[in-house]
Amino acid sequence: MNVISVQNIKKRFDKKEALSNVSFTIPKGEIFGFLGPSGSGKTTLIKILTAQLEQTVGQATVLGSPAKQMQTAKQKNRFGILTDNSGLYDRLTIEENLEVFRQLYELPKSSVDKVLNFVNLKEDRKKRVNQLSKGMRQRVTLACAIIHEPELLFLDEPTSALDPMNTAHIYKGLRYLNDRGTTIFLTTHDMTEAETLCDRVAILHKGEIQAIGAPQELKKQYRDGVIHVELKDGKIHELSMDERSGTQISHWLATNQLDSIKTSEPSLGDIFMKLTGSELS
Repeated sequence: MNVISVQNIKKRFDKKEALSNVSFTIPKGEIFGFLGPSGSGKTTLIKILTAQLEQTVGQATVLGSPAKQMQTAKQKNRFGILTDNSGLYDRLTIEENLEVFRQLYELPKSSVDKVLNFVNLKEDRKKRVNQLSKGMRQRVTLACAIIHEPELLFLDEPTSALDPMNTAHIYKGLRYLNDRGTTIFLTTHDMTEAETLCDRVAILHKGEIQAIGAPQELKKQYRDGVIHVELKDGKIHELSMDERSGTQISHWLATNQLDSIKTSEPSLGDIFMKLTGSELS
């Protein structure tokens, strides 16, 4: 079952085309990474999938219904979203903000404690939101998005303001949610994050998908086909992947000269820069 299906989506703002012929599907239970430079169309697509914008051309279905229905009360209960403009009540405490969402979703009182543990904020529950650091606010926003353990979770740069300890804590929690069946649509500028969390990624540039696949599959696809061989005498040879190289490597192996063999595999960041000509920002 596909939780998200996007077919030939285009979105124009006046004369500017923000998205062009974007197509992909996301099956239930996948963590899907949507990567691209600032202004490439990532947030625009999230807004289309959550009925905050409507596409100019194309079709999008989310949780089995047209994307334009995602702001109905029935569908809102099925997904969560974290974006830069996710609203919090600044004069309320962390706990009071979460209590609003608990009542909205008609959840048991225990759900507040559970989600506070998830985002590592249990000891700070009585702090008012207007007194929080950017990273703490981001964790409160995430807590509001996941308190009801949604079927589908949209995360726009979920750990951009977090320190390494809290980032690792959130990763563990997201994996927990995913293991329980939550499908996650994630945008990030952190290639390590994409490789750590995502089953598949799509790389977006100027509104078009340039590549899509599992991180490891993309690394294989974009490697340069060169084998780096180091012999025990310290000499290093660069060979192409062909039959002649195989014969040479077999000889070194038979004569006990071979020390190591490595392929020249690009990182996900290398692939991103190759396809977009941009650094993540």
